[in-house]
Amino acid sequence: MRLRLVPSNTKINFFGKSKLAIWVSVTAVFISIIFYLINGLNYGIDFRGGTMLMIKTSDSTSIQEIRKSLNVLDLGDTVVTKISDPADTLIGSPKQMFLIKIEQQGNDEEVQNNMIIGVKETLKRDIVEISFLQTESVGSKISDELIKKAVLAVCLAVFAVLFYIWIRFEWQFSLGAVLALIHDVIITIGIFSIIGLEFNLSIIAALLTIVGYSLNDTVIVFDRIRENLKKYQSVKLIDVLNKSINETLSRTIITSLTTLLALLALFTFGGEVIRGFTFAMIWGVLIGTYSSIFIASSLLLKFGVKRDWNNKNTGNPGTCLLYTSPSPRDQRGAGMAGNGWK
Repeated sequence: MRLRLVPSNTKINFFGKSKLAIWVSVTAVFISIIFYLINGLNYGIDFRGGTMLMIKTSDSTSIQEIRKSLNVLDLGDTVVTKISDPADTLIGSPKQMFLIKIEQQGNDEEVQNNMIIGVKETLKRDIVEISFLQTESVGSKISDELIKKAVLAVCLAVFAVLFYIWIRFEWQFSLGAVLALIHDVIITIGIFSIIGLEFNLSIIAALLTIVGYSLNDTVIVFDRIRENLKKYQSVKLIDVLNKSINETLSRTIITSLTTLLALLALFTFGGEVIRGFTFAMIWGVLIGTYSSIFIASSLLLKFGVKRDWNNKNTGNPGTCLLYTSPSPRDQRGAGMAGNGWK
């Protein structure tokens, strides 16, 4: 017997509180924009420029010792964070690991390289049993270019979605899908602004992945809506939308749950380096599933949609189309095929 998380005959009224869902989303988008304007984002060295070192030390080393050692170099804004390797914890031999982030030291590459050499020599002298696991350095010019390319990548992805949905479906579907995607991206950025989690290139990759994931969910629902619009031409649009979402609900929930299981495992055991990425993906799956069910379809109801796909005229939202006299062949048919509704 096949396992079903959602019964096949669900009849949930997803539009009973559609106005509430829209207002909740509008409020969340507004709050996200306000927090972004006030707090901004905690940009990583990818966007600010600077140097990051990952080190491993003996068990007795503390953050205060590392900071004291670096203070004599007068490096400006320096952040030291203790991290852990989940693999070492599982095998019972956890080690001390730290992330050191140092602000950009001028625009001269040679100055930056000399600073890195000086930091490593100082730490080797003051810290017992230290080893350098990773060193990354990004100049200010490169970081500015990365910001422009990151914004361009997200905008091009959204525009590509707009074009694709418009070609495959109709402009109402396209506009609903794109507004839902913009809703997902803005709220995700707002969450990073609120909690202060580092925003770097991996988060941009997560945003693009969220766009793809949310679009996939939305297209599945829209495809079923289009099928049912052809099948039930005399049924009110809101009922067709409800039926379509209920029919795809099991697939949506199972896909989201299986994705979340993998992401939660990565978030728990993947380590500090990919924690921001996995957090963004977890949030993106949740908000993307929500927007596919409640936002994209609610916008489609507001915009109205064509009911007769062989005719360029569109029907009004929530209404039936015109009645035409059935042909003799249609009169011999049974059910909705012969009732004269187009």
